[in-house]
Amino acid sequence: MTDSATDITSIRREPPPLVPVVVAARDELTPRLLQLTFEGDGLATMAAPEPASSVRLLVPSPGTDELVTPKWNGNEFLLDDGTRPALRTFTPLRVDRDAGRLDLQIVRHPGGAVSTWAEHATLGAEAAISGPGSGYTIDEDAERFILLGDETAIPAISDLLGVIPHDAAVEVHIEIVQPDARLPLSEYPNASVTWHVGDEGAVPGGRLVEVVHGFDGLLETTRLWAAGEAASMHAIRKHVFKSLHVPRSQATIRGYWKPAR
Repeated sequence: MTDSATDITSIRREPPPLVPVVVAARDELTPRLLQLTFEGDGLATMAAPEPASSVRLLVPSPGTDELVTPKWNGNEFLLDDGTRPALRTFTPLRVDRDAGRLDLQIVRHPGGAVSTWAEHATLGAEAAISGPGSGYTIDEDAERFILLGDETAIPAISDLLGVIPHDAAVEVHIEIVQPDARLPLSEYPNASVTWHVGDEGAVPGGRLVEVVHGFDGLLETTRLWAAGEAASMHAIRKHVFKSLHVPRSQATIRGYWKPAR
């Protein structure tokens, strides 16, 4: 049974429950990227995340200090008044389930609910985490990987570089807003890494779209992984699948964020 506000066709699988955590450490990696370490007993029972997987981070809503746990309505988490909580998705890094700890890297940008909270979060600040979500399955037989992403995808790209077999060639393209946003990635012996600095006011992900439009196609032994701003990922998806006729089994393309959120 569903009420009139919930269409049965929109019901999605309920994600793992939100477990309480606190900020245990913070590290300003670059002027554009902040790393927070969270710890909590609930993280010890979290399933082992796959490469480039995700977790949801819940923080107090803007203008409040109280952490309120939302409810799953069959499609999304909502607060009792029907509004969306300050809940965003991130790539879990350096997960230590025995110690109940994990790291999240958060892009620093004005106006973002979670980014603003993270800038001011002190040690012991309360939050909650749900996860992990599905990650990326590495094709052990692939001979080449192309990884593309903007600043929000840097943690996932670094995660993938740590697990791709070392006998494969890897080409990495990362779009950043300013030169000092560069960050050391996981070491990989055969990786070619290009940092694309976007022009001020340029369309997010535009440089990544240009990179993909430079492809003539993808060999059967090549795998493409891309993530970043949703509209640019839509453009990349359209070009890869419809113009280049790449089989969907060869490419994983994910929209991570939208400017309005």
